[in-house]
Amino acid sequence: MHEFEKTGPLPKARRPAAAVAVVAVAATLLAGCGSRPAGTARTAGAASASGTAGPCGIPLPSPSAGAQPPSGLARGGVRITAANAVCAEYEVTNPGGEQSDVTVTLSRLDASGGALDNVTRTVTGLAPGATEKGRVDLGGPGSTRSGAQVRILKVRSVPSAEAPRPGGPCPASGLRLLADDGDAAMGLRVVGLSLLNCGTSAVTVNGYPTLELLDLEHRPIDGVSVLPGGAGIASGTGADDPPRRIVLQPGEGARAALVWRNTTGAGEPVDAPYVRVRATPDAAPVMVTPELDLGTTGRLGVGAWTRDDQRPPTPGPSAG
Repeated sequence: MHEFEKTGPLPKARRPAAAVAVVAVAATLLAGCGSRPAGTARTAGAASASGTAGPCGIPLPSPSAGAQPPSGLARGGVRITAANAVCAEYEVTNPGGEQSDVTVTLSRLDASGGALDNVTRTVTGLAPGATEKGRVDLGGPGSTRSGAQVRILKVRSVPSAEAPRPGGPCPASGLRLLADDGDAAMGLRVVGLSLLNCGTSAVTVNGYPTLELLDLEHRPIDGVSVLPGGAGIASGTGADDPPRRIVLQPGEGARAALVWRNTTGAGEPVDAPYVRVRATPDAAPVMVTPELDLGTTGRLGVGAWTRDDQRPPTPGPSAG
């Protein structure tokens, strides 16, 4: 687990290749009489399409156990199972050994391949080995009946016990921790961590959140220096207030910032999609996904907790 370190040698990244899975299917092909969609070559042992079209077209063939899935149809336990100009069906499988919350980001494209928007879906509490099916509408503005495309942009999975759920029961710690979507400008990145006392009694935070940087497989990433404040990265980030003791009454909140640059020079770039955060040293961990693209800088700045005066008090906190 990272405490504040002196800047050391640039890290050697340990990250798997992150190929983007894409499936582009024409509605006319999918609506054909039992024919397989173009570009979905049959793999050894794969089941053939049923020939019975559902709302999203004829089901795409599923690879047999141990067989490599057709190129562009699967990623990170998520597989596109059918698609036409109206909708796409997919299934999410938890290949891990613990109950997980899996978030899938799909990009909806028009018939010519132009981006329309992104759609995010989260499956909560998915048991090991379990599969859940989903559907996304492709008939929005800009789509046509002559063809549609859908792309799996990203799949992220966190243990359900550490998931930063914005709703539901208040955690036993009395603190709900979330990460925002961040801000980027000319290679400078800033992601905010927000903390809410959702319990029924006062909670004290003092100093900096404790961080552990993780790769796509949730393995710790070594060699990155975690610096107190943002001044070591850039000025004016709002992450340089000195640490102080803050008592949060029920409904009150605090904020901290993660600051880094994605500059790439000599060496291999480091990506840390996940960060395990503890608001206080004895708090239960929360795994957030700030998508740290650290480049070859080897440094991450973290601000101290500051009172969030912009957050209105939340009435009626519920104990969890």
